Amino acid sequence: MRRALQSVWAAPRAAHPPGPLARDWVLVAVVIGAALLEGLLRSDIEQRPLEIVLVVAIAFTLPWRRVHPLAMVAVAMGVKSVVVAGIVASGGTVVGLTAGVFVLVLLYAVFRWGSGREAFGAVGVVALVVALGFRRDYTSIAELLPELAILTLPALAAVTVRALSTSRTRDLERVRLAEREQLARELHDTVAHHVSAMVVRAQAGRVVGATDPSAAIDALAVIEAEGARTLTEMRVLVGALRQGDDPALLAPKGAGDIASLARATGTGPTVEVSSTGDVDGLHPSVGAALYRIAQESVTNATRHAVRPRRVRVDLVVDPDVAHVAIVDDGEPVAVERDRPGYGIVGMTERVSLLGGTLTAGPGVQRGWVVEARVPTTGVRP
Repeated sequence: MRRALQSVWAAPRAAHPPGPLARDWVLVAVVIGAALLEGLLRSDIEQRPLEIVLVVAIAFTLPWRRVHPLAMVAVAMGVKSVVVAGIVASGGTVVGLTAGVFVLVLLYAVFRWGSGREAFGAVGVVALVVALGFRRDYTSIAELLPELAILTLPALAAVTVRALSTSRTRDLERVRLAEREQLARELHDTVAHHVSAMVVRAQAGRVVGATDPSAAIDALAVIEAEGARTLTEMRVLVGALRQGDDPALLAPKGAGDIASLARATGTGPTVEVSSTGDVDGLHPSVGAALYRIAQESVTNATRHAVRPRRVRVDLVVDPDVAHVAIVDDGEPVAVERDRPGYGIVGMTERVSLLGGTLTAGPGVQRGWVVEARVPTTGVRP
């Protein structure tokens, strides 16, 4: 138990909590409207203006609940306790507006976005408020238990959501690292090829240099060109991550292999492939990336599109940019996915490492469209 508590205490805050959003102000407006409406319609409220002002004031903590969760809980609970204590001290009766239930949203935010220390702090704030008002609000522990159960629900929901979000983030990171590792392996072969050519040319230059100086000069020119190209490709290699032991390196597929994805018969949709430009002259890493994108997109269309009859792959290679588009004619997709699948994440990571861009979303009329644009040199511009 001690280790578990220490682990929770040391837990960091959730990464990149969003600040005030447009929907937060909509929520504030809804809470204020509900408080005004409830205050006007309920006849059992003695301190009507004060209780309405209390709820409205606390409602303005909502937009900052993700970036300052503990502070917002402390402000809300503290202001509420002071006002309630003042009403009771003056001989009044506190009924409480139902609109104030939004305080549960603040408690949810602490456990969803805050650190372990902030979570413990929120528990302490709630415990202090309950302890100070126990004799005033409750006659026994049994009366307190249902309220404590209600206060626990947002914490449990927040912990569950946070765990799912953390799990997905780790899965996405594994996909990105795996894609970078694969790219590093492919670039390893390319760089090794250029270095081998440089070594062979250098050895030849040493042999013929004494008898034919011009041949040695030609060898140096080739070494210079190969060296410059290798340095350029190394910039990409440095940006890619590689993990684990060195596996056996297999020759990667290239852009010319996209034609092998064409399929006119079978259980799935027809796959049509067209290409324009110097496909075979593409940089190996670019060709491998384009093939992976086309292969992944065709597979996704076959598995996930709704009743597609045809998948079209169009590859266009210009002098500076290679463009590939994969379009299926499945039934219309109602909305774009809020979170991309792991396959799209992997494709996007590979394209971005090569200085390109990738988009994926519903077609104008039907199906799903994946488009990628990658510099033919295979390096960031």
